[in-house]
Amino acid sequence: MGNGVKQIFARRWHVFYGHLIRACQIKPVRLSLVWLSIYCVGQLSLIVLCALLPLPERNDKHDFAKVVVDSRGEPLRVFADSNGVWRYQVALDDVSPLYIEALLTYEDRWFYWHRGVNPFALLRGAGQWLLNGRLISGGSTLSMQVARILEPHPRTFVGKARQMFRAIQLERTHSKQQILTLYLNYAPFGGPVEGVQAASYIYFGKPAKQLTHAEAALLAVLPQAPSRLRPDRYAQRAEQARNKVLARMQHFNVWSQQQVNEAKQEPVIARHISAPKTAPLLARRLIQQYPQQQVIHSTLDKNLQQALETIAQDYALTLPQKTSTAILVIDNHTMAVRAYVGSANFDDLTRYGHVDMITANRSPGSTLKPFLYGMAIDEGFIHEQSLLLDTPTDFAGYRPENFAQDFSGPVSTRQALQRSLNVPAVQVLDALGPQAFYARLASAGLTLKLPAEAAPNLSLILGGAAASLEDLTATFAAIGRGGVTRAPVYLQSQTPAPERTLLSAASAWVVGDILRGVALNSAHRQTVIAANTPRIAFKTGTSYGYRDAWVLAASEHYTIGVWVGRPDGTPTAQNVGRENAVPLLRKTLALFSDAQLAPPKRPAGLSRELICWPLGGLKQLQSAAECLREKSAWLLDGAAPPTLREPLMAQWSSYKLTLAVNAKGEQVLPQCMASAQAGATQNITLAVWPRVLEPWLPQKWRRAHLLPALAENCKHAVRDTGQQLVLEGISNNAEYYPAPGQSNITLQPSVRGASGKVEWFVNSVWVAATEANGHSLELTKLAVGKHTLSVMDAAGRFDEIVFYVGV
Repeated sequence: MGNGVKQIFARRWHVFYGHLIRACQIKPVRLSLVWLSIYCVGQLSLIVLCALLPLPERNDKHDFAKVVVDSRGEPLRVFADSNGVWRYQVALDDVSPLYIEALLTYEDRWFYWHRGVNPFALLRGAGQWLLNGRLISGGSTLSMQVARILEPHPRTFVGKARQMFRAIQLERTHSKQQILTLYLNYAPFGGPVEGVQAASYIYFGKPAKQLTHAEAALLAVLPQAPSRLRPDRYAQRAEQARNKVLARMQHFNVWSQQQVNEAKQEPVIARHISAPKTAPLLARRLIQQYPQQQVIHSTLDKNLQQALETIAQDYALTLPQKTSTAILVIDNHTMAVRAYVGSANFDDLTRYGHVDMITANRSPGSTLKPFLYGMAIDEGFIHEQSLLLDTPTDFAGYRPENFAQDFSGPVSTRQALQRSLNVPAVQVLDALGPQAFYARLASAGLTLKLPAEAAPNLSLILGGAAASLEDLTATFAAIGRGGVTRAPVYLQSQTPAPERTLLSAASAWVVGDILRGVALNSAHRQTVIAANTPRIAFKTGTSYGYRDAWVLAASEHYTIGVWVGRPDGTPTAQNVGRENAVPLLRKTLALFSDAQLAPPKRPAGLSRELICWPLGGLKQLQSAAECLREKSAWLLDGAAPPTLREPLMAQWSSYKLTLAVNAKGEQVLPQCMASAQAGATQNITLAVWPRVLEPWLPQKWRRAHLLPALAENCKHAVRDTGQQLVLEGISNNAEYYPAPGQSNITLQPSVRGASGKVEWFVNSVWVAATEANGHSLELTKLAVGKHTLSVMDAAGRFDEIVFYVGV
């Protein structure tokens, strides 16, 4: 400071000192009146000024960014305020005491004692400025800094005076805690970041409540020069400023020397400023649903969410263009959603990343089959080992086909569900009723979207309706939750919806046990992979045209839903649940422990019993002649329902036949009973298999072998009624050879006496169907060796021949 400035300062001090001496010579009473008058005038002036110049207020609803946080309070996504500022609202109790200590010690040690302005700090700052010609320490209190935030002003003498007035005004209307809270929420920390909570998350990836000594010191000094001290840009400057705070904390004995030394060892490593964008599609959905909430506390697990987003994004790169993925993870105990990956990559426009495929309605393929079988078990239509039909079958004009376009003949409920066979599922739905199935699903919270003006029909079970991944996953949770489900929970404060019963606990466990019997690895995978793959109840699905690939999985603790496809609905070559969705499920399951994937415990009411095919009942209630094939089944309350009838079977018919035989043991038909000798017949009871299974049955179980031969006087009755189905054009046990110079032969068999459509089988494998206007077939490219040709018409009549192909 120059000599001239010092002389001016000295003269002004002498004048002030003289006035002070003369004032002290005034009589005490008069002096008290003077001071009282000054005080009253000052207070009155302050009241008038406060009324004329009200303190600016902050509108919390608009000043803070909208933040969606996870279950631990960590930000998932931030929607900046109208000015593009990221400011997370925080309460005083939610900030680390270390930061409060560092802030008050470094910025305003007398915060709780002054009334907005600290005259000693101002005098000290002014004296240092006059003596050194530059600002050594500021005289601003925290209240003054908050006043400047509420009402920015230029750095002039008038601006400083206005700031001091606003600070005093602030102290009159706010408590110290309120003032400190305003600072915690609005202090600048560089770039678009304001408030200690936002700064802590942006720079350190943690809430302000978890700040270390070093981090607290850095954030305490950062608002002094937020642009110059930004740790993501100027780490060295930030470290020097932080160490200055740490030294002051030690000097005033707030922190120990050891704490300070350890804090100084921490390097200043800050992340680049970027807005959090985890779970963007769920965040967008919640912001739209709850527009008035500043901080939305979701149920997500941020670590799991980020891991699955990375997995989904990487996996999508292995798929065809425009293909996206979706993953939903639900905690079965609370139905809280723990992960919500609505697309493969939110920023990838080529894969329609902005489209939320968790809420999109798509054809569910075969994912509804577990629900159907569980309902049918509860209703007493089937049990776990019931005999079902996987044959070409006509259900009143509806003829379903399997995905592989072949048929297996007799299958159990377990086999049908594990192999996701279509015809047995339609058979069970036909027995239960499409309308009842639809209503039961709706009652449990899964309302299928039907085509316009359509009613529930048999195509429901094969994907003839639409559902979302959200609804399917929540419903599939019943497999792990004892048969009950409810709507997913997205907010920690959300009141759970009432539980709804989909299945009994027993049938839910049986269905889950069936599904756990399928390995997650593909058949061609190595054995070591199979050994390391967890066993979990899962069901795949593929919609028509390979548009959607699904897999749903449930343990006792979690339910996971996965979808793969194109959001625009265009087909993708071979987009199959087993091939495209299951690999993504396996990657997802790798994030969970074995305990988290454990199955639920078996409930009461289930017992393991022996049942028999073809009748389906308990073995102990059947004779040896009726029990043609024995199986062990889980039964509800020991009940074993009989085998379902074939679609065209009369209501009064069954697979337990009562026949009349003569003394020779030959079958006597009712229409030829009159020609039999009186008293020469007796009744016998036999168990037979469904007629449509004949092509797949061994000779000993076919009706021609099980039923007694017709009595001689009854054979003409069968011929006269035209009830015989006859294969022609190929002789039984004949041998056929290619013509000279040719390597293959062509055979043209035909059928006589057929009723309706005829199904053709070669070696028990379905090859074709012919219509009523001509039942003939051309067989080519037959391998050398023995062949069995079988035919069956719509009435269930059957014929078969054996022939040989030579070289």
